Amino acid sequence: MKISVLLSNGTPSLSFEVFPPKTSDSFESVKSSVSEIAKLRPSFMSVTYGAGGGTSEFTLKIAERIKNEYHVPTLAHLTCVSSNTETVENKIKDFHAAGIENILALRGDIPADKLNDDRSKWDFVHASQLIDVIKNSGYDFCIGAACYPEVHPESRNKAEDIRYLKQKADLGCEFFTTQMFFDNNLLYNFLYRIREAGITVPVIAGIMPITNANQVSRAIKLSGSFMPQRFINLVDKYGDNPSAMMQAGIIYATDQIIDLYANGITHVHVYSMNKPEVAKKIKDNLSEIVK
Repeated sequence: MKISVLLSNGTPSLSFEVFPPKTSDSFESVKSSVSEIAKLRPSFMSVTYGAGGGTSEFTLKIAERIKNEYHVPTLAHLTCVSSNTETVENKIKDFHAAGIENILALRGDIPADKLNDDRSKWDFVHASQLIDVIKNSGYDFCIGAACYPEVHPESRNKAEDIRYLKQKADLGCEFFTTQMFFDNNLLYNFLYRIREAGITVPVIAGIMPITNANQVSRAIKLSGSFMPQRFINLVDKYGDNPSAMMQAGIIYATDQIIDLYANGITHVHVYSMNKPEVAKKIKDNLSEIVK
């Protein structure tokens, strides 16, 4: 099923993200986690793609398994930074051959050894270029892209960020998934601004359950996320108690999700980090809200 169809039915959706193994040695462990999350019957599952395509082979294997064995709609990530056009086009062909209908088109993180390279020589600098290639590939993919409720770390300001977002939508992006955020008011303000700019495609809210204190610094590094004082207090209080921190983090994420649904945000995507126990507890907490 195409994600665009799923998003058009008006009922609350809850989806989960998984990531492929870095090596073949850990494939079975990841496969087990993916299986447990798929049993929860989420609206769809997304599969991430390593920087520079480092785990691309495993991305496709996991995505195929989710679609064909577990019969859950699948969204495969595809990144383009540090790749050439031929490589990207071949990956798109592979996705089509595997029956993948949905692609999340991302620039990806720039590898550390390429940070000082001359980007004018790269085939891909922005995700919009990848969207254009997918759209003109001759295959009928549903294309999604990422957005940042606060602002992309490399954008000069929010206005520039929204201009790039509008460009993605105009090129054929059919939905956006947000980077993680921990204050729902940031999303509500962001949605107001992009609708004012004429961006009308659906936006899926991305929620990251913080279940151990070490995740906080990584979340800030990845997205520059604003941490509300309420959340900081939670980490200060329970960060040294793993069981309590997991419970508190799941409750905080659940509270965010319920507030989003209550305020008309219909679609939520959980960055579940290959943790079926976290995904299950969140799904159970919402059992009478999302059926």
